[in-house]
This record gives sequence, structure tokens and C-alpha cells, in this order.
Amino acid sequence: MPRSRSRSVRPARGSLPGTSTAADVGLVVAAATAPGTFAPSLSHRSAVDQGLVTGLATGLHHLLTAGAQDALETTARFLVGGAASPSRQRATTIAVDAAAVPLGLAALKAFPPRPDDPLRGVVRQAAWRLGATGLGGALLGGAEIGAQALDDRLRLHGRLAAVPLAVPVGLGIAYVVDRLRSEEHAEATDGAEAPPPLSSLGVAAGVVGCLAGVAYGEHALADLAARRLAAVLPGPPELWRLAGHAGFLVGLGAGATSLWHRAMRRIEAMTAADVPVIEAGEADRWVPSTVSGGPGSLVSWAGMGRDGRLHALASVRPQPLATRPDGVPDLSIETVMGTPARGAPVQVYVGLDNAPTPRARVDLAMAELERTGAFDRSLLVLVSPTGTGYVNYVAVAALQYLALGDVATVALQYSRRPSPLSLGMVPGAREQNRLLWLRILQRLRDRPGPRPRIAVFGESLGAHTSQDVFLHWGTLGLDAMGIDRALWIGTPYGSGWMRQVTRGNRLDVDADAVAVVNDHEQFVALREERGSPPRFVLVSHDNDGVTKFGQDLLWYPPDWLGPSRPRPEPVAAGSPRGIPPAMRWRPVTTFFQSLIDMKNAQTSGAFGAWQHDYRADLPRFLSDVFGLPASPEQLLRIEETLQVRETVRERLFAVVPGAVG
Repeated sequence: MPRSRSRSVRPARGSLPGTSTAADVGLVVAAATAPGTFAPSLSHRSAVDQGLVTGLATGLHHLLTAGAQDALETTARFLVGGAASPSRQRATTIAVDAAAVPLGLAALKAFPPRPDDPLRGVVRQAAWRLGATGLGGALLGGAEIGAQALDDRLRLHGRLAAVPLAVPVGLGIAYVVDRLRSEEHAEATDGAEAPPPLSSLGVAAGVVGCLAGVAYGEHALADLAARRLAAVLPGPPELWRLAGHAGFLVGLGAGATSLWHRAMRRIEAMTAADVPVIEAGEADRWVPSTVSGGPGSLVSWAGMGRDGRLHALASVRPQPLATRPDGVPDLSIETVMGTPARGAPVQVYVGLDNAPTPRARVDLAMAELERTGAFDRSLLVLVSPTGTGYVNYVAVAALQYLALGDVATVALQYSRRPSPLSLGMVPGAREQNRLLWLRILQRLRDRPGPRPRIAVFGESLGAHTSQDVFLHWGTLGLDAMGIDRALWIGTPYGSGWMRQVTRGNRLDVDADAVAVVNDHEQFVALREERGSPPRFVLVSHDNDGVTKFGQDLLWYPPDWLGPSRPRPEPVAAGSPRGIPPAMRWRPVTTFFQSLIDMKNAQTSGAFGAWQHDYRADLPRFLSDVFGLPASPEQLLRIEETLQVRETVRERLFAVVPGAVG
């Protein structure tokens, strides 16, 4: 009877000779991490967003875990030898999986997290992957052995042993981990309710299915090529299979590169196209002579690019115009501020097509500064635009109102692409800005008589490229270059200067001169606490994904999700403060969640202060940080006027493709 029962029982799937459990263990870890992909983050996610997060995160977990399990199984086969029985191979594999767990934990302890150390981060991620894979493999192996024993006991003839256990084991791990961390979920994430799970899972299944289909197709093509080549050329099929994989990767890279360059050329052509906004010849009629591109300007209108031309058309007039475009109200400095303007604002802007090299563009900007009388203004603001060359209209207009026109701004374009596609332009922008700003410093030092105060303003990638000028110089670099004040909004997480001045205790950093705040009330409280106003201020909304996303999220828990995270506080209006306690770092998952948060943060909306929109913050910050006092009534009128200007601007500029943002 026992012999008959033994013949009728099917062995567990992982015990068959030559059978790998890598795919099943990958499925265990993928299933264990899937529930965490639905955890709330900085912004609300749609069903498509959630599907992308779940599909990409679980797919990458499966891929990496399967590779790690392959390595562990290879180790087990080496230990027992190729002639060992399937049961012994399986037992050794489970033992190696179990041993990987403490080894992974020991490696994590031996290499504690350290900011700005990618190599250490990669080691920690490899250790985490080793431990997670070992845990998943050991639990799956134990579950399959238990199922086999129960099948034998109940005489089910292999039906129970044949049930796939990877997903149930993975979900069981997820449940246990969630229960162990239940105290961390005492508070929910405000305003970030979960998306529809069924729709999200459908999108996730589609993403995973597409990735699996591509992987299967590549494997089939490589296998076919290997067999054909091995039949006519020397070498085993395994060698030619590797060659097939390499060829596929080379072809994929070449195709992706070609598509990338074609897409970039199309985007750049769009941002450089000279499309009239109001009418033909608008520069001569609607742009003042103190603004680049206007009458007498050394900067050609066509070469300024789309965003440079829109920047010029949005300048504030010191006095009411005798004639205005239809639907444009009188929003001059004199009318809004209730007092005569002190001068006509200067706006110098040099586009990429205005001169062929960075040096030539700097020379042109210096000549334009001289022509417009910028050095005669009491305040000169050095502006670094965003990727396409966009300069925040609200910021410039608020400056011109607050200074009663006695202000000049200067900006150099460094890219024609949107900011996420312009990250490779940061070094060039840094050097171009540095050259211009040093030339300005040199000019002012040689200038007799009064000199203007110098301030810096940058938004988003413009904040990054302007801060990079002072990389490794701390706050001392700004003082050495004569920078009196600086205001940066929405600084990307990748800014090295920001991390240098906000972490650690550098000798070249005056900690009291720097502040990172979420809102103006927080700035006022900090100013009262310190007894003097910070001179270099970074306004970064706590729910702005642009200020939180970085590639090190793949392997390192960031400060904003650590013990020093900003705690939620009640705010009457504007962007909410703090990072909810329910949020925590999850390897791989947090990277994709934050990527979606970054995308969603840049969605245009109503005039306000929310996520990556800082327009409503600007008047009061510019007044306080740049030392441009205004009465409460004037500030209120400026804020109301800026909203009207944005409405008019969006209506006028909507005829230009991609003009807003």
C-alpha cells in the first residue's frame, strides 16, 4: 500500500530535475510588494497612474528577484554537485535561501545608509534583495513541502501539491509585514485617497503583460538565432544565445536613440518657432524699449524663442497705455500701486538662437544690459529659466510692482526642451550662468558711484541651474559674488548645492542665512525665531513631487521620509505642511510612486500655491526676501492683479502651442 501511494504522488514542482524555482520566487516577492504599491503618497493617483506604479514596481521586483534566486540556486547546485538527487538539491536550495536572510540583514547592518553615496546604496539594495529573495524562496519551499506532505496524508494523488503557492505565500508575507507595521499607519494621507483597485489592477496587468510579452519575444528570437547560427558557425547554442541577447539590446538602444533624437528635434522646433501671439510686428508695438526684442534692442525677436518672446510681451508697463489689446485691462505699475513708477522695468533675455556660443550669448547680454540702463536700477535680479526658457511671469511682474519699476532682470536660455528632458543641460547652464554673473560682478566693481543690489531667482530646473553656480562654495560663494539675496521655488531634489547647505555642518555655510520653508507663515515664524531674516530662501512645498523625486529612491530612504520628516501642521490656506506618518519608504515602489507624484505635481491648475505651483506664494516672499516693502493694501492689490494678469495671459498665449508652463 505505501509503495502504491508513493507511485501516485506527483513531486513538488520545484523538485523536478533541472527545474528552477526562480520564476516562482520572483512571483512571491512581487505578490508581497504589490499591496504596498497602493499605499498613499504625495498626490492622488488615477487608475492609470496606479496601474503603472503597480505594474512597473512588481515587474521589476519579479525580474530582480528571479535573477537573485538563480544565483542562490547555482550556489546550491555547486554545494551538492550535479549528481545529487532532486530532493537533496531542493533541500539544499531551501537551506541556501534560509541562510541568505541573515546574510542580507548582516550586510544591511554593516553598511548603514549614508546620503550621497550611490555605491553604498547599491550594496544595501543588493543586500536587501538577497534577504528578500532568500525569505521568499525559503517560505515557498517550506510551503510546497508542507503541501506535498498534506497531499500524501490526505491521499489526494498530487492535486493539492500541484496548486501554485507563490501568490498566496507572497500575500501572506505582505499581511504579516503590514500587521507588524500597523502602528505606522495611524494617520492617513490627506487628500491622497486610493484609486479604484479593479481599474488599477487591470492597467497593472496590461503593463506586466506587455513587459512579459516583450521579454518572451526577445527570448524566442534569441533562441531561434542561436540555433540557426550554431548550425552553420562554430560554437555552442548557449554562446550564440548570449550573442542574440546582446544584439537585441544593441538594436533596442539604437532604435530608442533614433526615436529620442527625432522627438527632441520636434520639441525644439516647436519651442523655437516664431508664432505671433497678438499680431504680426508685435515686438515693435507691444514691447517696450527697455525689454529685449523691443525697439532698439540688440537681441533679435526671432532668436529669443517662444518663451523668451512671451516673457517680453508679459512685461509690466510703468504708466497706463494709451491703447491696449482687446480685453487687456490697465494693470500698469502706477495704477496698481497707487503711486508713480520710479522707472521703466528692464528685462534682458538672450535666447539660444540669438548667438552661437555661450560666450557670445554672455557678451550679447552684457551689451543689452548696458543699452537698457540695467546697471542704473537699484535692484538687478539674475534669473535662470526652466528647461524651455520659461521665466515665471508672476515672479517678474511681482518684482516690477514691488520695486515700482526700479528693477532689472537678466536671463539666458540654455535649452529648448521641457525641464525633465533638459537634465543633461545642467552643466552647460551652470557654466553659462557663472560666466555672465562673474562678468556682471566685474562690471559693477569697475563702476563708479551707486551700484544695484544683486539678487538671484530660479524656479524648478532654473533653481537647480542657478544653485549649481555655487556648487561646493556653500553660502560663502554667494557672498563672494556679491549676491545679496536669493529666492528659489520648487528646487528639484537633484540639486547638489541644496543638499550641501541643508545637510551636515560645512565650514562654508552660514546656517542662519539659509531657510527651506513650505509657506510664507513658516518663513515669518522662522525669521522671528532667528531674530533676523534668512537671505537665501528655498520655498519647497511639502507635497511637491518635483522637490522629492530622485534616482536614489531606488536604494535609499530619503530624509523627507525619515525620522526628521516635516510633521503635518494645520494651514489655513495654500500648500499643506508635513509628510503624513502613513508614508514610508519601500524599495523600488517609492521610486515609481514619487515619479508619478512628480508628474502630477506639474499639472497646471487654478492660480494658487499647491504642489509645484508657487504663484500665490511669490508676492510676499519677494517682498520680504528681496527687501521690497509694500503696505498691506498694496500687497493685496498686487495679489489680485497677478491673478487677473494670469487669466489674461492664458487667454492671449493659448494660441501658442505649449505656451503655458
